[in-house]
Amino acid sequence: MIGKTKRLIWLLVGTVSLGLGVVGVFLPLLPTTPFVLLAAFAFARSSPRLHNWLLQHAVFGPLIENWRRHGAIGRKAKLAGVLSILAVFLLSVLFGAPAYVLAIQGVVLSLSGLFIVTRPTPPEAL
Repeated sequence: MIGKTKRLIWLLVGTVSLGLGVVGVFLPLLPTTPFVLLAAFAFARSSPRLHNWLLQHAVFGPLIENWRRHGAIGRKAKLAGVLSILAVFLLSVLFGAPAYVLAIQGVVLSLSGLFIVTRPTPPEAL
């Protein structure tokens, strides 16, 4: 019973994460790669069929493989991530967010951007 419940929880985590990752493809405010990586992790623990489907997916499969093999983020994903970070901060400024919100965002987004740009680029993309 406990094993089945754990499997269902992992399946739910994977499904929600993949959904957020898909939304992140279209919304610059939501990152795609971390959610897809989490979905792969969760599906590996809940559904071999969904895990294999995700690994074979034309868009998401290479993201997962680059991370698994090299701890790397491709150039396009890096560019999208950095542009998203800049867009979020710019929107906050344009909408008149309070100074303390901008300060917190500045720190968090800068650290996120730093993490993204310091990851290696996969060898295939060099």
